[in-house]
Amino acid sequence: MGAEGKEVPLVHRPGQIGIGGGYAMNPESDAVNRNKVLVRRFVAAMNARDLDALDDLVAADVVRHCPATPDVVVTNLEQFKEFLRQDLRGVPDSVVGIQMMVADADLVGLWATYRGTQDGPMGPFPATGGAIDVEFASILRIANERIAEMWVVWDNLGMLIGLGHLAPPGSGA
Repeated sequence: MGAEGKEVPLVHRPGQIGIGGGYAMNPESDAVNRNKVLVRRFVAAMNARDLDALDDLVAADVVRHCPATPDVVVTNLEQFKEFLRQDLRGVPDSVVGIQMMVADADLVGLWATYRGTQDGPMGPFPATGGAIDVEFASILRIANERIAEMWVVWDNLGMLIGLGHLAPPGSGA
């Protein structure tokens, strides 16, 4: 009951615990929100081509896992920056767009888009001038307020077929 004898409804407010008027911030929720902000800043830095900003967002010993690019080894920040530079040579107008983001404890999950034009080589594949519009999923692990590890998956085969690098299955080519 409230001060005037009226019933106080139970109210849920994101990031808060408690009932009625006595709310306290949930420290775990604060950390999760900080991690989500960190990931948004990370994506914004990549889209702005501000690789120096990554020094404050990504751990020096970051590790990237990606079955679509098994020959790309990233076990530190400089290797990650070089991976991004190579990607920009192939797709100079690339943009990552976050579609959905979820977070729990030290993990942030994304469903996102990668769009651009393949105006340069991508690995062994020459430029086509073709449009890339691919969705991807990523999970990022945060440690000490930096991205420490990332897992990324996308339909690489579909993208390469769409760019004309590979023939569609069943095309006889």
